[in-house]
Amino acid sequence: MKGLELARKYYDAFGAAMIREQFPEYDEIIAAGLTGSGSECYGYDDAVSEDHDFEPGFCLFIPGEDIVDRKTAFQLERAYAKLPAEFEGYTRQKIAPVGGQRHGVFRIGEYFAAKIGCLPEDMTPRKWLTVPDYALAEAVNGEIFRDDAGLIEDQRAILRNMPEDVRKKRLAGHLLMMAQSGQYNYRRCIRHGETGAAQLATGEFVHHAITAFFLLHHTYMPYYKWAFRKLRELEGGEDLARSLEWLLTTGNGSDLAEDKYFCIEGIASEIIEHLQDQGLTDAVCGDLEKHAYSVNDGIADHGIRNMNVLAAV
Repeated sequence: MKGLELARKYYDAFGAAMIREQFPEYDEIIAAGLTGSGSECYGYDDAVSEDHDFEPGFCLFIPGEDIVDRKTAFQLERAYAKLPAEFEGYTRQKIAPVGGQRHGVFRIGEYFAAKIGCLPEDMTPRKWLTVPDYALAEAVNGEIFRDDAGLIEDQRAILRNMPEDVRKKRLAGHLLMMAQSGQYNYRRCIRHGETGAAQLATGEFVHHAITAFFLLHHTYMPYYKWAFRKLRELEGGEDLARSLEWLLTTGNGSDLAEDKYFCIEGIASEIIEHLQDQGLTDAVCGDLEKHAYSVNDGIADHGIRNMNVLAAV
């Protein structure tokens, strides 16, 4: 059973009634769902995932102490802890999972502070530029089962709509790194006979290409081990994933190096086509560096535009 399905069933079987019967005055305030760290929050869990940090459980989100005081929060935590330890053949863990608490009771403000440093409504341009993609992805993934007051979904909606100037700044940086690692340094490493360095350049190119593709699709790249899985779900992502995997998994001998360079150029051309389709660049060439600066020039906020082009990378 998938973790999201298990979480919802567990909440429907025990959580909803617990809140309704023991905390009736907060029934419409407490939000419930499953979001955050873990493959199950993306729907990517499988049999392998069940070997660690996998259990029946869900998240309960509560507002600040001005609405839900400390005593009530503590009572809610105790009530959650007393829910059945066995459900659908799975057992709740007694040891906290790697990376900290994933299920149970969370203050909304504290939850987002742990993920992105503050409430989404308080995000400044600098925070938008510095929070890692995977952290943003974890803050909006999964599923919220109930949120009558919109206390968490309203915050998640803010994060799903990255400001356009921020998107352009982040995108410009990744385009420049694609140019440096793939279009420029890969071939130079080969000419120097540094095949290991060439593969490092390939890895850099792949990472920045994936991130740029996600930004072009207004989607956050998840933690790296799920990047290809998520990439394949995007329009045109399956073909791109196939090319990027080939770059990563092949050597850099004389029989393949030139083919890999042409593959890099082909990917660059695809990214440029997306930039042009979205009206993000005025450059007319195959050089990603020029497109990076063109995207940066299109940023309306002069403070963000005048930052180093790599400020968000």
